[in-house]
Amino acid sequence: MKVKEIPISLFHSLRLMTLSKKRLTKNGRNSPLIVSLATIPSRLNIVHLTIRSILNQSILPEKIILWLHKDLKNSIPKKLSRLEGEFFEIRFSKLTSSHRKLVNTLKIYPNHIIITCDDDMIYRKNWLENIYNAHQKSPTSIIANQVRCISYYDNKVLAYTKWALINGACNNGKALLPIGACGTLYPPNSLFKDVINSELFLKLTPTTDDLWFKAMSLKQNTTSLLSEYLTKEPIPIWGSQGVSLKKGNIKEDKNRIQWRKVADYYSLHELVK
Repeated sequence: MKVKEIPISLFHSLRLMTLSKKRLTKNGRNSPLIVSLATIPSRLNIVHLTIRSILNQSILPEKIILWLHKDLKNSIPKKLSRLEGEFFEIRFSKLTSSHRKLVNTLKIYPNHIIITCDDDMIYRKNWLENIYNAHQKSPTSIIANQVRCISYYDNKVLAYTKWALINGACNNGKALLPIGACGTLYPPNSLFKDVINSELFLKLTPTTDDLWFKAMSLKQNTTSLLSEYLTKEPIPIWGSQGVSLKKGNIKEDKNRIQWRKVADYYSLHELVK
């Protein structure tokens, strides 16, 4: 987190903490959306702020599901468990990888619109409504608030840092990669059947769910789009970045390695070059 972001993060954290569960959801309109996310032990004490920000949206999801590893059943902070109710529930999984935020929910709600997000962000009040509006214009596409272009040079995958963050389209539309942190919407039947195969995704993309879901969308011939209704970037929660997969995936070039593995396995390179 940048130093200039700390006061903003603290302000919004305190604002959300002053709202009761009833007040959080008071002004939201209902929608047919499921928001799904997962968290890790080091963020158990802050993820309630993310949940509060999702409950405090201009439209209410049908359900918010937070996935925890099964070993955490007896470790849930009261400030998190108190939020459970009509719109929010905590579920448990044997998986520890980030893929669980979508694959576990897909098993339960295969015919629903599912939006994934991160566990260390405060989402802006119009975040959910904006991505839903974009979905209504392109109902069969995967919609993301942040994207990169998977990039090659001389038939070789470039380092992830060379995959441009864009505000428009990639030269090859199939190379557009949704980035999960700002929120990604998956309509029903948008991902290939292998998406829930834990043996495969833990072998091919063990630390990067974005690349696994991208591969599954290509296999299903589903288009990915940048939302037409972009929201201001979510606010990082202060103190949440002590443990982060993103650091290792980028610094150690794990994203390139894992994309190469999954693209080799499914013969995807020619589609996205």
